[in-house]
Amino acid sequence: MSEIPILYEDNHLLVVVKPPNLLSQGDATGDADLLTLTKEYIRDTYDKPGNVYLGLVHRLDRPVGGVMVFAKTSKAAGRLSEQIRERKFGRGYLAVVEGHPEPIRGRLQSYLLKDKTKNLVQMVGPGVPGAQEAVLDYEVLDMTRSQSLVRITLQTGRSHQIRVQMAERGHPLLGDRRYGPRKNERQQIALWAERISFVHPTTKEKLEFAQLPPAVKPWTEFRLAL
Repeated sequence: MSEIPILYEDNHLLVVVKPPNLLSQGDATGDADLLTLTKEYIRDTYDKPGNVYLGLVHRLDRPVGGVMVFAKTSKAAGRLSEQIRERKFGRGYLAVVEGHPEPIRGRLQSYLLKDKTKNLVQMVGPGVPGAQEAVLDYEVLDMTRSQSLVRITLQTGRSHQIRVQMAERGHPLLGDRRYGPRKNERQQIALWAERISFVHPTTKEKLEFAQLPPAVKPWTEFRLAL
């Protein structure tokens, strides 16, 4: 856990910064994952015997880094999950996309369908069985000759939502090998979970946590806007 920054911790919550290319939760690969690492941190720090409870209330795709919150009690997990369902849990992202979105700010609304066997999401019509509504707001913060820095606020939290919706509008995320046209194996996907906001499940205080992306390309190309 020494390489994973902790932004906040109390008896109910643990807010951390997930490094890119780390799983949020374990899968069939058996690779390291953030949930297991944070459980080990709690077990070692507080000398807790047996299984440690830690609720995963939201996820980030493996290649995506940024701010995440875990619930240290089932009651906290339930209340945070309720805020997510009621769209009261704020999630803000930064992305570098190909091209220059027009208009420079707006809302994207569509319906997405996930193929779980292929782990792929596609845009479909609203009447397709299993399709879920996906809504996000975006604003272009800065531009270079061929790319744009975009701040995105999720209104829904669908799988691969940002990646699919931006790609379908002709502005795939830089380095997105799944939904983008370019096959640059060396380019890290340019998507970062910049901030989250929610009501504390016990104190009812409004909390917000933010973290800028690391000082590496392509983020350094937009350092004045950040």
